[in-house]
Amino acid sequence: MHIPSKELSAKNTFFLMLAAWFVVNLLQAIFTGMSNDESYYALWGQRLAWGYFDHPPMVAVFNFLSALLFCGNLGVRFLTVLAQVGTLWLVWKMIDEKEADNRKVCTFFIISASLVMFAALGFVTTPDAPLLFFTAFFLLSYKLFLKSENARNTLLLCLSMAGMVYSKYQACLVIGFIVLSNVRLLANPKFWLAGIGALLLLSPHFYWQYSNHFPSFQYHLVDRSGQFQLKYFLEFIPNQLAVFNPFTLGLVIYVLFKFRSKDVFERGLYVLIIGFISFFWVMAYRGHVEPHWTVACSIPMIIILYNRSKEHEFVRKYITRYVLGSVVLILLIRMALVCPPLAGKAGFDEKKKFKAIESVAGKLPVVFTGSFQRPSMYTFFSGHPSTTISSIYNRRTQFDVWQIERAFEGKPVFVCAKVEGLSQSYQVDGQTFEGFFTDRFHSAMRLKVKAEMPAESVKHSGDTIHTSFSVHNPYPYSINFKDKTFPVSICACFFTKKVKEIGPIISKMDFSVMKPSETLSGEMSVIVPELENGEYTFTVTTNSVFGPALENDMFKVKIVKE
Repeated sequence: MHIPSKELSAKNTFFLMLAAWFVVNLLQAIFTGMSNDESYYALWGQRLAWGYFDHPPMVAVFNFLSALLFCGNLGVRFLTVLAQVGTLWLVWKMIDEKEADNRKVCTFFIISASLVMFAALGFVTTPDAPLLFFTAFFLLSYKLFLKSENARNTLLLCLSMAGMVYSKYQACLVIGFIVLSNVRLLANPKFWLAGIGALLLLSPHFYWQYSNHFPSFQYHLVDRSGQFQLKYFLEFIPNQLAVFNPFTLGLVIYVLFKFRSKDVFERGLYVLIIGFISFFWVMAYRGHVEPHWTVACSIPMIIILYNRSKEHEFVRKYITRYVLGSVVLILLIRMALVCPPLAGKAGFDEKKKFKAIESVAGKLPVVFTGSFQRPSMYTFFSGHPSTTISSIYNRRTQFDVWQIERAFEGKPVFVCAKVEGLSQSYQVDGQTFEGFFTDRFHSAMRLKVKAEMPAESVKHSGDTIHTSFSVHNPYPYSINFKDKTFPVSICACFFTKKVKEIGPIISKMDFSVMKPSETLSGEMSVIVPELENGEYTFTVTTNSVFGPALENDMFKVKIVKE
């Protein structure tokens, strides 16, 4: 079959630029320091499961497969580098590549490179990297499905939907907005067949959520919600400009308002962009919205801008003049991330800090407090076991699912935390941190405290709350409440994200030593502290050198000053 030279030239240009994109991201992945969150996901890859506290498991699979091939940075990032190459190829298949020429190929890569977060996810491994790949896979499958509802395209739609949800829960928005743009899908039996097939593929993840009491849904839908703050609403658009590039996002907005969608598929792309940005802007009313939560919009943005650049000279010239200039700036910033001083300020190079801790701790396990990133980074750079203990001062994480600290019970560890009367300050290689050694580590953070909250949820400062409660020891060993290094007590907490008020309970129960599997029950009372008017979270829990535990029931209480 004879292929016209013009088409062959464009095809060769595309794959040449795709190869260059791969090489640039590969080098960036090798020489850019590891970020905090990446080291956290790297631990997931070492402990494969059907789900994790924060996200679905696809990012763990990416890490697992990368680690089979490489160690170090590429052991975390290699599959991400490959995935973005695959993402670009899938997006290219969605446009009319047969009509492309070299100029159009260049325009395609300029648009792609200008989207700041999209470019970053070519070498940084987070759940958004597989989300982008499967979003492109889903949109291509959807386009094929619109042309022909055959068995192959139905299967592709099924696999892509499952892959998206296994990557990140924002996938539900992608599917939902596509359905909203084409409600006839709801009357299509084959679309339902694809959806049911995807649900079956997702059933192991749903079972994991059920078995672990739905931690991801509790965290994302409940724990992250908060009171309205104007700053969250006002910062949303500036953050989106940073994520998508002001020049590119500005052009996207112009195109959306200036030109109508040409067909059902393109209407879906329009709805995806408008829907995602509108949805998360509304979500800013209930708390901070992370800028990258809208990154799935990158795929429809690339397609729409490319298509309009073919049809309108103004759009093409804007891309080659202004968007291309911003790409140069983005490349300079990416080069700066390779330089340790600048990379450290951006959170990409903290190896020195954790190697300093290792020089003190040696081969002992290290216990941190208040951060899931610190033990992750420590394990990544040292190779030694580590964990963190959650409390009301931070939040629950995957470490609360793993409960690694149980393996350290009764053994020597180094506690890297500021604990009054125990910790000392260390200065190593310009790094300063606090901690202490213990020959016998103890943690009672998993003791189960249950309290019955009175029906009346409005309290006044100075009121006394009377309730029954019980304490259960789930550990296979005894808990000494009077331990000299790790004493334990039962306390009451009233807290918000900013206010933490911890007080003692009044009870006749004697807490000294609890045997394995023992449960103690009794009556208690708590005096409501002097607090400003507002809604607080109230819990009765254990308290130790690590702070009040987050493992127990929480209630909403409205406090009103008399």
